[in-house]
Amino acid sequence: MTTSYDVAVVGAGSAGLQAALTLGRMRRPVVVLGTDRYRNDPATEMHNFLGHDGTPPAALRAAARADLERYPTVELRDLEVVAITGETGAFTVHTADGGTVAARRVLLATGVADTLPATPGLGALWGDVVAHCPYCHGHEFAGAPVGILGADASVPLRAAMLERIASSTVALTDGAELDDATADALKRMGVEVRTEQVTEVRRGPLGVTVELAAGPAVDLGGLFVGPAWHQAAAFVERLDLDRSPMGAILVDAFGRTSRPGIFAAGDIAQLPGMPMPMASVLTAAAGGLVAAAACDRELAAADNGLALPA
Repeated sequence: MTTSYDVAVVGAGSAGLQAALTLGRMRRPVVVLGTDRYRNDPATEMHNFLGHDGTPPAALRAAARADLERYPTVELRDLEVVAITGETGAFTVHTADGGTVAARRVLLATGVADTLPATPGLGALWGDVVAHCPYCHGHEFAGAPVGILGADASVPLRAAMLERIASSTVALTDGAELDDATADALKRMGVEVRTEQVTEVRRGPLGVTVELAAGPAVDLGGLFVGPAWHQAAAFVERLDLDRSPMGAILVDAFGRTSRPGIFAAGDIAQLPGMPMPMASVLTAAAGGLVAAAACDRELAAADNGLALPA
């Protein structure tokens, strides 16, 4: 038998759990469908979240689930979603066990998955002394030399963001050539550039040691990498939603996607005016709250024959 809900939230990270909390407080029947795979699984601590600085991500999720137990209209199911069919007011969410869930609205909070460069050893240190976001992890490397792995045009800005944190910064191009503008900017900023191929990344005396094909190894407090990423849930690719050039789902200020009745929040969602999805636990939770409130307003208006303000 298919159970019906006002909203099906797909994804049980910070965006999805916050959305469920907001909807539960409005006494909306809501189901959260999610797996136990999360983008920040490798990290032992999260930072830059008021009141939770240094909290393990798993501990935050556990606390959020405990909060939801107070709300009788919220149901949590540890199930993977494989497809969504239907239209606004009458969606069917298909799960990996062959079951279905009916929902009037769908809120996607499935997140993204990172793909690291194939450098040996990099993955073992990811989320620790190898990181992506200086706002989330940069302060932990304060006073130590820091490296940036990459050769694209974003390297100078990343180096500039780290200049108040790192004692020195080195750009590691892994054999790639810098374009003239990037090379000139790094030279002007006093950033060392190593162009040798990176053969291994391992834990070292300062935090991480980068072995190069030629020349001495580089000892660093931390190494920043800009990984490629993709939608974590394969079914999202089949929903025919408008996407940004980076592959994120485009949403408006209320988390509404290009398909009526489907909302998105968290790392998968991008406002058209933003240059990138703003990936953090805090912004994901905030996006979940806003999208959930928008779902609730839509349903309240629809149930009473009201038009939403423009």
